[in-house]
Amino acid sequence: MSTLNDHNRREFLQGTLAVAGSALATSVAGTSTAEAAAQPKRPNLVFFFGEGQRADALSIEGHPILRTPNHDRIGAEGMRFKNAFCTNALCAPARAVAFTGLYSRTSGALANEDMNLPLPEDIPIFTDLLRAAGYEVAIVGKVHFRNGGEDRYWDYYFGHNAAGNNYHNPFYKEGRKGKIGPQKQYPHHYADDLATDRALAWLEEDRGDKPFCLLVWFVTPHSPFYRARRHLDLYRDVVIPKPDTFDDDLKGYPGKPKCFAEANNKIGTTVMGDTCRTLEEVAKDYYAGLVAVDENIGRIMELLEKKNILDDTAIIHSSDHGYFMGEWRLYDKRLMHEPSIRVPMQIRYPKRIPANTVRQEMVLDIDIAPTILDLAGVPAPEHMQGKSLVPLAHAHDPNWRKEWFYEYFEYPCPEMTRPCRGIRTERYKLIEYQTEPKQYEMYDLQKDPRELNNLWDASKYADLQKDLMDRLNKLDAATPHRKHA
Repeated sequence: MSTLNDHNRREFLQGTLAVAGSALATSVAGTSTAEAAAQPKRPNLVFFFGEGQRADALSIEGHPILRTPNHDRIGAEGMRFKNAFCTNALCAPARAVAFTGLYSRTSGALANEDMNLPLPEDIPIFTDLLRAAGYEVAIVGKVHFRNGGEDRYWDYYFGHNAAGNNYHNPFYKEGRKGKIGPQKQYPHHYADDLATDRALAWLEEDRGDKPFCLLVWFVTPHSPFYRARRHLDLYRDVVIPKPDTFDDDLKGYPGKPKCFAEANNKIGTTVMGDTCRTLEEVAKDYYAGLVAVDENIGRIMELLEKKNILDDTAIIHSSDHGYFMGEWRLYDKRLMHEPSIRVPMQIRYPKRIPANTVRQEMVLDIDIAPTILDLAGVPAPEHMQGKSLVPLAHAHDPNWRKEWFYEYFEYPCPEMTRPCRGIRTERYKLIEYQTEPKQYEMYDLQKDPRELNNLWDASKYADLQKDLMDRLNKLDAATPHRKHA
């Protein structure tokens, strides 16, 4: 596999920050005062990042139970993608991908266990580039990123780096102008409500004509799935349908490899702090948490509207990964199956994106950083591996990706989920588990969208198997690998 050259690493940060810093000056160089005044104002940016929000966990996607009117407004008044995916379905790696526009292996942010290590300083995150271009930047909520992002400059920071913060007595660090204070506990506050309070207060501050970028990254509905007090009775009388594969464990997991069956990521046996929870408990608490998230999104959009800057603000909504909700009795994420890797992806910005735009292209979390930079008019550095989604609002790109590479590394803790790599095309999927000997799954997603019929051992698909393996190896070789810190 390819590696990043040491000679080029320092240039990552120095060169890209210099480009971003000169972008604004270049755009107005040589123009008159009147011409400069007539140029479009750079948009403000708000990035809502969900925690384990499935792609179908939105009422705009037809969810039979959940109602998310504020999420839905982003998609209905902007552009939403029906085929959006994460490239490493785990919290900290996925957040590093969103920040950097790089695959996990390329940034070195492979697993949650790495979250207390700083991101290599030669890799910029998109907020570094925005700051260099004149934006004020803030983050509130669950950061769960290398070193909590504390070594990067924030005009305002109110975050925590825990995997599962104390929902009702949360811990946060707070800071301003590049300095972050010690961790403090905030008793009797619901974590996301408090973070949203801080976001609203920061939005109310006077920053003159400077544009802002606000990241609101929710902890809900991560385990242990505690609800806001106002939602304790929500879904009391609702029946949660059991997926038709929920009892496949009793049948020996037909078609699935041995490592799939032996992992501990199962409802009733998981070690993620929710041992013996039932499907009913997990699902209802998960949905109630997303209702609280939706309410907090609504609070921020309401303030933007009140300040008459909603349409001057580009709003991005996505999630770090999806979530199993009882398919194959599974819980959590990590695996390369559709419930785990599919995420919502929506953008609202009326000045560049027509309302009610729905796209089918396969888009990835590596596309988030280039998209945000494009919206801000800041050039994306060449090393970013994703592409801006904004042009898709107006035209199909015939060169858009037709296949992509997935990777997962964390093992053995906490769930004994085997590391894997894989390829997903518009029709097929191949998963290779890092076991000895290797174990595999292969699916025709057009005929089998629920991934029930593993084709790996079927001799009549030998040519397809070879073709997908060859393409997987090419994608692997083309994805640079930084030596793990």
